[in-house]
Amino acid sequence: MSDEIRAGYCAIVGLPNVGKSTLLNRILGRHIAAVSAKPQTTRDRILGVHPVDLPGETPARAQIAYLDTPGVQDGQGPLRRYMRDAAFGAANEANVVLLILDANDYRGRTPDRFSEPDAVALGHVIKAHPLVIGLNKVDKIAKTDLLPVIERWGMNAPGVDVVPLSAETGENVDALERAVARLLPVGPALFPEEMVTDRTPQFIAQEIIREQLYHQLGKELPYACAVQVETWTEKSKHELSIGAVIIVERDSQKAIVVGKGGSRIRELGIAARQAVGLALGKTVHLSLFVKVLAEWSRGERELVRLGYGGEGEGQV
Repeated sequence: MSDEIRAGYCAIVGLPNVGKSTLLNRILGRHIAAVSAKPQTTRDRILGVHPVDLPGETPARAQIAYLDTPGVQDGQGPLRRYMRDAAFGAANEANVVLLILDANDYRGRTPDRFSEPDAVALGHVIKAHPLVIGLNKVDKIAKTDLLPVIERWGMNAPGVDVVPLSAETGENVDALERAVARLLPVGPALFPEEMVTDRTPQFIAQEIIREQLYHQLGKELPYACAVQVETWTEKSKHELSIGAVIIVERDSQKAIVVGKGGSRIRELGIAARQAVGLALGKTVHLSLFVKVLAEWSRGERELVRLGYGGEGEGQV
């Protein structure tokens, strides 16, 4: 029996807030990437590995190594540049590019959007690689509105699969994966069967705490906000103690995160503890602190210190 399957990398790209990280979490059945309604919640390239069955095809199995990427958007400063580089770097290394569109965004879902100045670089990327288009959030739109969008992409990119789906509900995600898998090269698996991601549990905890920051503070949350795990103690196989620091750039931002009498950070701690515990399958004890690091998002050295500049290590 041959060990060859379809195996390769798929970069998940798109404009901000189209559901890329929600899709990765759905595919993996694991919460490894932060998700919120705030654009550019994702800041890092995140690897997620998933097997796919291809019934009746040869080979009949595939292993897709997904690379979730930050939403591509213009902007100044080292942090935004880091995120753009992460997205384009992943696309350039991938065998397949998966472009995710928000079906409810009447401007952003059309091919013309990718000739506009802030998205033209992404437009060049999707033309340079084998492509699958995922039309996301179809659970929130009438099905009759989808056909014209699919037809426009069919004229713009002949032969490219356009797959309507909902990352939120899981609708048609299996069809999307099969479309990606069919474009991958035949060869040996790239990763061990049990591997899900190369990101450490510490990274996943940081992502989830930052996600809860977005949920708790909404529009009040400062953009330049980061989370860093400082202590990590395995009390037992099923119990974990985490100490994490929330980093902001100004004292006024710290006051927002802490809240009156510490009310905000207490609420955040409860929500984050529950979410991290669910993701890691452990009882979690979480201590949160807030630290001011002036203009950290504008300094290359500070970005590296906070993890924006290297690849994740360790298998989960």
